[in-house]
Amino acid sequence: MEDSSEEEAPSAADVPFIQEKKIITTAAIILGADQVTKQIVVNTIEHNSEEIVVVEGFLKFVNWYNTGAAWSMFQDSSLPLAILSLVALIALIRFRHQFEIETSMGKIAIGMLIGGILGNMIDRIAYQHVIDFIRFYISKRGGGELGYPAFNIADAGICVGVGLLFVMTWREQKREEMEENEKKGF
Repeated sequence: MEDSSEEEAPSAADVPFIQEKKIITTAAIILGADQVTKQIVVNTIEHNSEEIVVVEGFLKFVNWYNTGAAWSMFQDSSLPLAILSLVALIALIRFRHQFEIETSMGKIAIGMLIGGILGNMIDRIAYQHVIDFIRFYISKRGGGELGYPAFNIADAGICVGVGLLFVMTWREQKREEMEENEKKGF
């Protein structure tokens, strides 16, 4: 007879979001770093006209406003993108157990996504644009430059979070393939 007084540890799917300390802490770090760095940029770099070169021919800080999404797609769509961000945020929190959140890397990945989504959503609601300030570029010989679109800490959090989820999924698939091959005797 089993002792009914012993409780099983709750699975990741059973834990209320408010108790997801690693996810919430990671999201708070990304969100805080994003909002603080954007305020520093707004207070120190003149919008669209000033830039601070950090590494000549490679990295500079700018103060650019983006009313669209990644790579300035969907310009002048801040409100619809804020609504889409809110829907994505709710879905990510609601369906977080579909990802590998039982692992530390999974919790960090989801936290980075949540923090990044919140950071840009705050900008869209408060300013009707996102503040982008990190710009990688290469100086061309005849003048001018080739550059990667400017981005911010929230964007980096989203990209790294998605990248971690891809790596985790790939590793899981490889592990399952190896187990399958072992069963078949390969």
